[in-house]
Amino acid sequence: ANLDQVKAQMQQRNIAPEDWGGETITVPVAAIKNQGIEQLLEMILLQADVLELKANAKAEASGVVIESQVDVGRGPLATVIVQRGTLRVGDALVCGATWAKVRAMFDDQGQNLKEAPPSTPVRVIGWSGTPESGATFKTVKNAREAEKLAEEAQHLIRKATTTSDATPKEVSVEQLFANIAATQAKVLKVIIKTDVFGSTEAVRNILEGIKSTKVALEIVSTEVGLVTKNDVLMAGTAGSVVIGFNTKLENGVTPLAKHHGVRIETYSIIYELGDKVREMMADLLDPDLKETKTGVAEVRQVFPLAKGFVAGCLVTEGKINRNAAARLRRGKETVHEGKISTLKRFKDDANEVRAGLECGIKLDDFNGYQAGDLIECYEVQKVRATL
Repeated sequence: ANLDQVKAQMQQRNIAPEDWGGETITVPVAAIKNQGIEQLLEMILLQADVLELKANAKAEASGVVIESQVDVGRGPLATVIVQRGTLRVGDALVCGATWAKVRAMFDDQGQNLKEAPPSTPVRVIGWSGTPESGATFKTVKNAREAEKLAEEAQHLIRKATTTSDATPKEVSVEQLFANIAATQAKVLKVIIKTDVFGSTEAVRNILEGIKSTKVALEIVSTEVGLVTKNDVLMAGTAGSVVIGFNTKLENGVTPLAKHHGVRIETYSIIYELGDKVREMMADLLDPDLKETKTGVAEVRQVFPLAKGFVAGCLVTEGKINRNAAARLRRGKETVHEGKISTLKRFKDDANEVRAGLECGIKLDDFNGYQAGDLIECYEVQKVRATL
């Protein structure tokens, strides 16, 4: 990294580094090489002393969610940092639209904890669902109150979404035509299942970064946990693909998916996931047609037959195949397009004639050959369309 460039960008945003005459402490860090970590920790502790940061350990516990996931056998769990008060086993928590009755807590070594004072990171078990990373939590009187507050938060979220969708908006003529085009566009629907909430955000960011005017990408749902039978049933109803990232399939999912014709893709490398989704989107489009010239023959002489005429030719490029698609060119003009119905070497039928050899060629339903005409053979291949 260019440290001077970073500091210049900080300066532009009125965050002056200390060594540039400002008040902001900067510490160069290279985590892979384990460089600067100790200095960073020292500076954090020094700044905490200077700011006289304190927390009331006797207050009601509150803090922030760092990560969340669904653990097989233990259900939803979240890694949190207690910022205020002391969190204890048995406490009731509310965090947005989710709540918890703390059944157990573990430290970073996996040891059971009965309580967690301020600045303590712990893994909490007992959640109703997976809280969002970065969300704040707080303790409440009991589990009933926590559940009630979470339900109220869910209601507000649903109401805000419904109101936003129902609010009429002025639409320009250009936007109207754009909306009509959008309804006619191809759509790839996906259901996302991941190991932890942070992975969900990463996958969503990758997918939302895929832009296309030809195919729309619709994220039906995002959840943390195993790919379940309910996911398969939802995908079958919605016509969507199930994408798992760093997660596994519940028992019985594979045969159920096969029965309902649901496609399930699992990945552990995020850029491979993004590339595959782009491929799936492109596969919804009609393939592009790619033409490849396979051979050219020059008409040297025209011979009459009992019915029609045959062109005596010299193959000048590539090869000429019987039944190949061909066009006859006279100067810059294309006179005829069709197939090679007859191909001969002397008096014998031939399947293929290569460059440097003479042959007789007859195009289907055509007899107007002239010396100097060029007969071009080509193949048309279907290739994946681009987004």
